[in-house]
Order: sequence, then C-alpha cells, then structure tokens
Amino acid sequence: MATLGLSAADKEAVEAFRRDIVEPSMTQLVIVYFTAEWCGPCKALGPIIDKVAAEYATKGVRLAKLDVDKSQFIAAQFQVRSVPTVYAMFQGQLVADLGQARTESALKANLDQILRQLPVGGEEQAVEAELEPLIAMGEEVLGEGDAERALSLFDQLAEMAPEHPAVAGGRARALVALGRVDEAEAALAGLPEEAEKAPEVARARAALALAREAAPVDDLAGLKAQVAANPDDPELRYELAGGLMASGERDAAADLLLDMIRADRDWNEGAARQRLLKLFEVVGLEDPWVSQQRRRLSAILFG
Repeated sequence: MATLGLSAADKEAVEAFRRDIVEPSMTQLVIVYFTAEWCGPCKALGPIIDKVAAEYATKGVRLAKLDVDKSQFIAAQFQVRSVPTVYAMFQGQLVADLGQARTESALKANLDQILRQLPVGGEEQAVEAELEPLIAMGEEVLGEGDAERALSLFDQLAEMAPEHPAVAGGRARALVALGRVDEAEAALAGLPEEAEKAPEVARARAALALAREAAPVDDLAGLKAQVAANPDDPELRYELAGGLMASGERDAAADLLLDMIRADRDWNEGAARQRLLKLFEVVGLEDPWVSQQRRRLSAILFG
C-alpha cells in the first residue's frame, strides 16, 4: 500500500495495518474482519469469529478486526462495500473470502481446509513437527513386533501430547499387542470427539475389536494339525485364522482367510471376508501389504 500523498491519519492506518496484520501474516493465518458498530449482522457473527479464532490460536490463526468507519482508507483499499466482510490473509496475500461462513461449523471447515493447504506456523504445527519422527519410530518398532519397546515410546509421547490421535492410537495398539486389551480400551475411552474421528484411532479400535474376537490359541501347533487333518472344516479354519492373527502371523492368516473366501465366500454370512477386512484396517489401509492382499481378494471376488 503506497503512502505517498496520504494524510497523517491514513499513513498511521497503513502503518498499523502493516504492523498488526501484514507482518503477522508472514507466518500466521490472519482473519481480517471488517465490521461496524451499527451493523446488525456483525453483532451475530462477531461472537462466532471471536470463539473460533480463540480455539484456533494454537493452530496459527490470528484475528484482526477493522471498524470500517475508523479505517475507511483500509476498507477502501479492500473494496469493502458491505459489512461484515471477512478475509483470510497469509504472507501478505488474501487467500480466501470467509464472508459466507456465517456459522461456527462453516467457519471451522473453511479454516481447516486453508490450514491443510498452507504452511501456517502455530504451536500445534510446531508440536506436530516434533512428534512426527517420534511417532514414525514408535510405529516402526511396533511393526517389527517389539510391542514392549513401542509402548515405552508411545508412553513418552503421551506425556507430550496425550490426546494426539496417532499417539493414542499407537499406544492402544501396543497395549493390544501385549494382550492388555482392557487397558487399551480404557486408553481410547477418554479421547475428545475430534480425535475419535481420526483414522489412527479407528485403526486402534479395529485392533481392539479383533483382539476380542480373535483370541490367542493356547496350542496353535495342535490347531494347525487339526486343520491339516480336516481341511474342509470351516469352523476350525476360521479359529486357526484368528489364532494366527493374534500371534502376529498375518501372512498365514490372510492366506487362510482368502482360501476360505475362495471356497465359500458366503460361509457364516461372509465371516472370513469380514475378518480379513478387519485385519486390513489394523495393519493400515495405506500399507503396501494391505494393497497386495486387496488385489488378491478382488481377484477372488471379481475374477
């Protein structure tokens, strides 16, 4: 914004705009809210914007209010023709018009979408950057079968971010792997609604459900021998698949369940397919192993 030829008051307004809005927008997402004391709709929208901005402050969101009567020059530069007018600014540029987001849920949805697309810096983003490699380490250790060490790692992470979905989900899955199913269920019970919707928590709940359904088999070798002697008994094969899953033998479990589906996909209302899908969810739907097994399942179902 050029200041040549401006009045002292306008120059002061431009300087305040640069200091309070443009400069913070270099790292934060600034909600620029044009309002007026005489504006009826502003009285309804104002408290919503205040509430959401406060909730999103740790995500790097900052609120800047401009009264159009007191900031006429700035409002003119933005071609504000009516109030309320609401924009989102990042790195000195307008990145979104939030004027149609007149409810709390709509405003949050808009902000969530913007924050996913831009490198906004906030406390939560800083914590996330710190946690990401540590969570990956915990997942790697858990994937290698060392549930005790994985639990120790996730316990340490839980001290930093107890409600983080990936931390809570990983910790619960480590507890399940150790056979501490009740503790895993209790760990997931107190999560906030937002965390409950996360795929990491859904994966942990799938592991929990699978652990309750597919209990470990005391004599897995004996059960394998029974299945070998009675290869056409679906009940025995289904029990063995559960035992294999509980012992971490996912390849053998998947092979057995796929064979069952190939032989009779409708047995027990599709129980073998449902158990296989639960196994996919526990392993992780983005995992290359799951993609490979999905292709095998599709070949059986649609080949």
